[in-house]
Amino acid sequence: MWSASLAWRIEVSELARKQLAELDKVVAKRIVLFLHERVAPNAQPRQSGKPLKGELKEFWRYRVGDWRVLCEIKDEQVTVLVLHIGHRRDVYR
Repeated sequence: MWSASLAWRIEVSELARKQLAELDKVVAKRIVLFLHERVAPNAQPRQSGKPLKGELKEFWRYRVGDWRVLCEIKDEQVTVLVLHIGHRRDVYR
């Protein structure tokens, strides 16, 4: 059982870090704020996202406007690992 005050750590993979750096500054800031204000403080980070299907069913996605943030939620480490960031038309390819 998770405590309501539990804060999740956000980790960003090298690939996602590069993708974030290539985005428009306004979009990048919006994504970072979403992760730190909506996902990290939430006792249940799955509430803000949706599970992927098929071969990627172990991963979660968060929607930030037209952008998608694909993550792995590691319950044991209380960590959300950001794996991939991309526009909705390209991110699942």
